Amino acid sequence: MPLPDLLPIQPFTHPVSGSVVLPGSKSLTNRALLLAALCSRPVTLTGALFSEDTRIMAEALKTLGFTVELRPEKNEIYIEGRGGKIPAENATLHVGLAGTAARFLTAFCAASPRGVYRIDGVPQMRKRPMKGLFDALSAQGAEIVYLGEHGFFPIELHAHGLRGNVVEIDAGESSQMLSALLMVAPLAAAPLEITLLNSVRWPFVQMTANLIRHFGQPGISRIAENRLSIRNETRYSIPSSFYKVEPDATAASYFAALPLVSGGHLLLNALTPGLQGDTDFLGVLGKVGLNTRATDDGFAVSFTLGAARHGVTEDFREFSDTFLTLAAIAPLLDGPTQISGIGHTRKQETDRIAGAAQELRKLGQNVNADDEADDILTISPNLEELRRRASQGPLEVGTYGDHRFAMSFAILGCYDLLGTGQPWLAIKNPACCEKTFPGFFDELARLHAVSHNVAS
Repeated sequence: MPLPDLLPIQPFTHPVSGSVVLPGSKSLTNRALLLAALCSRPVTLTGALFSEDTRIMAEALKTLGFTVELRPEKNEIYIEGRGGKIPAENATLHVGLAGTAARFLTAFCAASPRGVYRIDGVPQMRKRPMKGLFDALSAQGAEIVYLGEHGFFPIELHAHGLRGNVVEIDAGESSQMLSALLMVAPLAAAPLEITLLNSVRWPFVQMTANLIRHFGQPGISRIAENRLSIRNETRYSIPSSFYKVEPDATAASYFAALPLVSGGHLLLNALTPGLQGDTDFLGVLGKVGLNTRATDDGFAVSFTLGAARHGVTEDFREFSDTFLTLAAIAPLLDGPTQISGIGHTRKQETDRIAGAAQELRKLGQNVNADDEADDILTISPNLEELRRRASQGPLEVGTYGDHRFAMSFAILGCYDLLGTGQPWLAIKNPACCEKTFPGFFDELARLHAVSHNVAS
C-alpha cells in the first residue's frame, strides 16, 4: 500500500525481538552493476537491492544498450556485459538524485572511445559535488560541455577514451568520484596513476578496490599517502556468473539502534564485517550501551530498558551515512552527544547537519549554535521538554526528501515516550525511503507485531 504523506509511528510497548532481513547494499549493488557491465560475460547479482537508486542505475545501463533484467521476486539482476564497450554511442541519461549512479555512469561514458552522452538529474542533483570528477575526466581526454552551471549537471559529454598515465582528482567532497575513476581506469590506454588533491573516506574506496579485485582486476596499488596506481592490461571477468551482494550495513544501523529505544534483542540477519565500513557504527552504539555480538547468522544486538544510555563523542568521517541514526536517538541518551567529521554531508541529498539541527530543535532539544560548525553537531538531550511538547499532540518531523531522516527519526518514534502506546511522532513524506529501503516501514511494522505477539 502507498504510504501516507504523514505517517504516525507506533511506539513499541514491549521489547523488540526476532530478526531483520536487510536489503542488499546500495553501494555494492550499484558498483557491481557497473563492473558486471564491464565484464565480457553475463553476470547475475544475487541479494541485490531493489530501490530507486539501483533502478536508476539499471535503467541507465539499458539506455546505453546493455541487456539488464530485473528479477525483484528473486532479488536478482542479470546484466550482459560487453567487455568494457558501450553499445549506444548517443544517449540521454537521467540520474535522479542517485549520487552513485551519477558519478559511476559519467566516468563509464567518458571511458568510451567515442560517443555523445547527455546526463542530468533532479534539481537537487544539480547542486551535488561533481567538479572533481569532471576535471579529472577532462584531463583524461573527455570533452565536457556544461549545459547549466559550471562544474555541475546537466552536461553533454563527448567521449574520446581515457589516456591513462597520470591524473589528479579532488574527491574530498565525495569518495564516489574516486571510486568512479578507479572502476574505469583499466579501460585507459595506459596504466593510470592517480594523485589525490584532498583526503577521502577510505572505507568506501577500499570497498571499491576489493570489488574490483573480485571482478578480476589485480587490484589497486597505493604507492604513497596520496597516490594510487591501477594497471590496464587485464580486462574485467568474474570466476562464476554470480555475485552475491552483502546486506546493507547503513540500513542495518536503524534496526541496530531499535533495542536502545524499545529494549529487547534483534538479529541483523546475514550482516558481517565484510566490505562495508558502516558496520563500524555498531561499535559506536556499543559505547552508548548496546550489547553487540557477531554470530554465524549475523550480528545479535540487545539492550535492557533501565540500563544507561550514554551520550558519546565520535568522529563519523569514515561512516557518515549513519550519523543521523545516532543524532535522532540523542534525546534519549544520558548526557550530550557530539558528532564530528560530517562536513561533507551538507552536500548530500540535503544539508544533513542543518536539517538534523532544525528537526531536533523542533523536538525541544538543545543544539548549540556555536558548535553547529561545518563539521560538528552537538546535541544536549532534554527528554522532559520532548515529552511536554509531544503531550500537546503528535510532533511532525520533516525529511527534506532525504531517506535517512525518515528512517532515523522513525526509530526515535518507536520509544513509548508518553507511556500510553500512542503515536507521538509522525514522519513527513515517508515514501522518500524508496531511494534505498522501500520496505523499511513494512519491516518496522512487522517487528512491532512480532514483539507484541511474543509478549502476549
